[in-house]
Amino acid sequence: MRIKKFLNTIAFIAITTSMLTSCSGCNSDKPSASVNGLCKVICDESFKNILDEEIEVFEFQYKDANVLPRYMDETDALDSLLREKVNVIITYRDLTNEQKSILRKQGRAYRSRRIAVDAVALIVNKENDIDMLSMNDIKDIMTGKSTKWGQVYPTKLKEEPIKVIFDQNGSGIVHYMMDKFNNGKELPIQYYAQGSSQAVFEAVEKTKNAIGVIGVSWITDDMKGVTQTVEERYAELEKVTGNGDGKSNTFTDRIKVLGVRTEESLQDYKPYQAYIYEGSYPLFREIFAIDASPLGSHDHDFFTFLTGSIGQKIILQTGISPGSVPVRIVNLQ
Repeated sequence: MRIKKFLNTIAFIAITTSMLTSCSGCNSDKPSASVNGLCKVICDESFKNILDEEIEVFEFQYKDANVLPRYMDETDALDSLLREKVNVIITYRDLTNEQKSILRKQGRAYRSRRIAVDAVALIVNKENDIDMLSMNDIKDIMTGKSTKWGQVYPTKLKEEPIKVIFDQNGSGIVHYMMDKFNNGKELPIQYYAQGSSQAVFEAVEKTKNAIGVIGVSWITDDMKGVTQTVEERYAELEKVTGNGDGKSNTFTDRIKVLGVRTEESLQDYKPYQAYIYEGSYPLFREIFAIDASPLGSHDHDFFTFLTGSIGQKIILQTGISPGSVPVRIVNLQ
C-alpha cells in the first residue's frame, strides 16, 4: 500500500508555462533590467545549500551582480535585520508585529514572501534498527521522557542513551522543535550543537545511538553531485514551453531517514516532496524571505528573483516545495 500510494503521487507538482509566467501568487515584479552591485543576505544555516543554488543562477543571469551570503542561526539573522546590518534575511518564521513596528520606526520597507515549504528530517545511524517514530515518540525524546532507545521501541540499541544532535543553538530547526513539541520553550534535554547541518550529518553517520534533526535538502542523494553546468541549468529553468517537474527525492544511503506518523494514522511517511506538499509528512515548516530594502536596490533585486518564477523553480528542483508557484498533484492510474 505504501509503495502504491507513493507511485500515485510520484508524478506530482507539474508546473505549466502559464503558471510560471503569470501566477498571482508569485511576485509580479522582475529584477531591474541591468542588475549590478552587491547584495548582502543572511540565511538560516539549514537552508544554505538551497540558497547557494539560487545565488549561482542569479549571478549567472546577472553578470555584474554579486550576492554575499552569511549563514548563521535564526536568532542572529533576525537581530542583524533589526539592527540595520542587513536588509534581506531568510528564516523559517515571519516577523512579529513588534518587529515590523521596529522597521516602521526606522523608516524601512517590509516585504515578506513564503518562498518554500521545507521539511525537518530525522536521521539515525545505519546500525539503528528503528525505522519510524510517532509524533508522541518524538515529543518524549525532545522533552526528556525517553532517554534510552529501549524506552521508544524494543531495539538492539535498547540500553543506549539517545544522543540528540542539532545544527546550532538558536537555529531555525531548534526553534521549530521547541514550538512543535514544547510550547515554544527551551527543550529540557541536553542536545549537541554541531555548528552546521553538514556536521550533524557526519556526526550521525559515525554515532550509532544518535538522532539528528536536519533540513531535508541535506540528505538528498544528489545535492553534492549536480552534473549540470550552471549554463545548462539556467537554460532549463528559462524554458518557456513544457512542464517543469518536481523532484522525486532519493535519500543518501549513508544514514537512515526515519518515517514519521501522527497519532491518528497507522501510516508513517518520509519527507518526500509529494508528502511535504500534501501535508502527509507532519514535520514541515515554511521558509520566508524578508526584505527591508528600498525598491530598485540590489537587495530588492535579489529578493524579487527569489520570489519570482525562476527562483521558485530552483526550489522545486531541490526536492522541497516552492512557496509561491501554484502546483498540482497528478495521480497516476
